[in-house]
Amino acid sequence: MVMNSKPEDTERPKSFAALRNQGARIYLIGSCLAMLGDSIEHVISYWIIYEKFQSPELGGFAIISHWGPFLLFSFWVGSLADRFDPRRVIQIGMLLFILASLGWGYFIVTDSLEKWHAAILLTIHGMAGVLWNPAGQLLVHDIVGGQQLQSAIRLMSSARMLGFLMGPAIGGILMFAFGPATAIFLNILIYLPLAIWLWKAPYGPKFRTKQSEEVRQRAVKSFSDVKSAIKEIYKIPVVFSMTILAGVAAMIVGNAHQAQMPEFAYDFGFSDTSIRYSILLAATATGAFTAGVVLESKSLLPAKVNTAFILALIWCLMIGGFAITTNFYFAVLLLFGAGFVDLAFNAMTRTLAQIHAPAHLRGRAIGLFNVGSLGMRTFSGFTIGVGGGFIGIHWSLGISVTVLFVVIIILFAYCVNRIQVTNTN
Repeated sequence: MVMNSKPEDTERPKSFAALRNQGARIYLIGSCLAMLGDSIEHVISYWIIYEKFQSPELGGFAIISHWGPFLLFSFWVGSLADRFDPRRVIQIGMLLFILASLGWGYFIVTDSLEKWHAAILLTIHGMAGVLWNPAGQLLVHDIVGGQQLQSAIRLMSSARMLGFLMGPAIGGILMFAFGPATAIFLNILIYLPLAIWLWKAPYGPKFRTKQSEEVRQRAVKSFSDVKSAIKEIYKIPVVFSMTILAGVAAMIVGNAHQAQMPEFAYDFGFSDTSIRYSILLAATATGAFTAGVVLESKSLLPAKVNTAFILALIWCLMIGGFAITTNFYFAVLLLFGAGFVDLAFNAMTRTLAQIHAPAHLRGRAIGLFNVGSLGMRTFSGFTIGVGGGFIGIHWSLGISVTVLFVVIIILFAYCVNRIQVTNTN
């Protein structure tokens, strides 16, 4: 049985529907630039960390320290964005991104970077991301509403991936032309357009309808409130199922192989490793951006629970292939395909979770989803990064993907059955 995201939705959605909204267009551009700054910082910082320490464990800690804040604080930030103005929450996130770049620049200039410095800076960067992400999703809902939400989420993912795609190229050019210190300082300017536009953007609490604003005024004040909200979300099987699916994918594999990409690049045996490193990083982002354009241009792959699980399984196969291949060009092709499927999968799970969440729980449902889809990536730093320090990153990634594939099949059967039972009752 195939389950649609909305039984009453019979009209075929228009291609690039969200782009018909001026606010969405501006926010997409600003988010693309902010993600570009994020990506450039990662390219420079991961390279500096590897060149200075050559430690797979530190690469694993880069994932843990980056995604740990999502695990610990996503739910609370979702509630914060429910309670207060999401524009201001995002702006605080942009300020933390700027602070992290300033920190990297200082330690590079003074040649005084130590492992604990890197850990602190990566944690600040992670805190910036957790402030931006749930609040940004809630703001997108304010901008476009529910009807254009899947289009907006796809386009938002595409914009972010475009920024991520340009990051390795622009970051590499900046490092080559000016050196890593000047490059990271220049990177600060890229965060400013979004932060400035949000100051007067006509969205947020003051611009919501009275009814919508009333249901969003509840705050999470204690762990009992968290427990109560989770119980309520559990009763909505589509929201809960998509949150669990995104969570297990993030926990076991996530994107932990990205932090290990310098070592993957070295293992292919080329002398121009820095170029190969940038190509490998860009391959995934190129696939994701291509998916956003292709899927939106034809309004393909409407949000369905079954499809989300199938896409997750295909993604496992592609990442598993990357883990074992010794051919650089085939690896690039697999990463491109993985990026294509990853965008479709993540946009679909996020759309299903957000559409089916009731208005009074939307911020908290988004926060809980981010605990799963982003916060659980913390543990992939152990499975792939720390594990790679013992058995090698190819083995740790391959074993992790195999385990994930089996878990998704089991979860598929359980979640689909639960949704069917709920719909019958």
